[in-house]
Amino acid sequence: GNKTSVVVFVILGFSHRPDMKVFFFILFLCVYIITVLGNLIILLVINMDPALHTPMYFFLRNLSFLEICYTSVTLPRVLINLLSGDTSISFACCAAQMYFFLFFGATECCLLAAMAYDRYRAICNPLHYMDIMNKKVCMQLAASSWICGNLVALGHTTFIFSLPFCGSNVINHFFCEIQPVLMLVCGDTYWNELQIILAAAFVILMPFLLILVSYGLIISSILKIRSAKGRYKAFSTCSSHLTVVTIFYGTAVFIYIRPKSSYHLDVDKVLSLFYSVVTPILNPIIYTLRNREVKGALSKMRMKLFHAN
Repeated sequence: GNKTSVVVFVILGFSHRPDMKVFFFILFLCVYIITVLGNLIILLVINMDPALHTPMYFFLRNLSFLEICYTSVTLPRVLINLLSGDTSISFACCAAQMYFFLFFGATECCLLAAMAYDRYRAICNPLHYMDIMNKKVCMQLAASSWICGNLVALGHTTFIFSLPFCGSNVINHFFCEIQPVLMLVCGDTYWNELQIILAAAFVILMPFLLILVSYGLIISSILKIRSAKGRYKAFSTCSSHLTVVTIFYGTAVFIYIRPKSSYHLDVDKVLSLFYSVVTPILNPIIYTLRNREVKGALSKMRMKLFHAN
C-alpha cells in the first residue's frame, strides 16, 4: 500500500539567515530579471537578424529559451517564499517542481551535446557543413533533446514520489531537489539511490562523453591549421559553448553522481546555485561578449531602434 503520510513539505531555503532575507530577495530578483531579459534579447536578436539564421544560432535560440524556463522553475518560488515567509509546498507542487527542473536540466545536457556536434561539423567539415547540418537535422537534434529530457524527468519524478515519506517533511534546500527529497524517504533507500545515480550518470555522462569526443576531434582539426590567426578564429567559434559546458557540467557531475552518504546539504545548496542560477545568467553574457556576430546584430538592432525614435 501507499505509506506516504507527508502531504506538505517545508523548504528550508535560506531561512537560517533571517537577517539576510531582504538582501537575498533583492539579489535573486535582480538575477531573475537579468536572466530573463538577457536571454529574451538573444532570442529577439537571432530572430530579427537573417545573418544569424544558421544551425549554431538555432541551437543558441533553443538554449536561451531553455534557460528562461529553467530559472523560472526555482527563482519565482524562492522570491515568493522570501516575501511571504511561507515556505511550505504541497506534495504535488514539489513533484511538479522536481519534474520541470529535471526536464529542463536533462534537456540542457542533451542540447549542449548537440551544440558540440554542430561545432564539430562546422570546423571539421566546413565545405559540407550546411548540407550536413540542414534544417531537418537541426530540428531532429533539438526535438530529441527535449524528448529525452521529458522522459528522464518523468521517470525520475514518478520513481521518487512513489516512495514512502513518513518522517520529517523539511527539505534542506531552496527547491525540491532530488538528494534532499530522497533523504526524507522512509526505510533503506540503497537500491533506490543506486538506480538514481546510475540514471543520472547516463543522462549527464553520455552527453558529456559526446562533447569530449567532439572537442577532441575539433582540437585535432584546429592543430592542423597552419596559421595562428586561423587557429584562433576556429577556436573562437566554440569557446563560448566550451565555457558554458565547463560551468554547467562541473557542478552537475559533483552534485548528482555520488552516494547519499557524501551529501553535505548546506554546501550542495550553494553549489546548486551555479547550475540552476549562475549558468542561465552567464549564458547571454558569454554569448554576447565573446561573439562578434551577436554583438554586431545587437548594434544593428540598437541603431534601428534609435532611428525609429
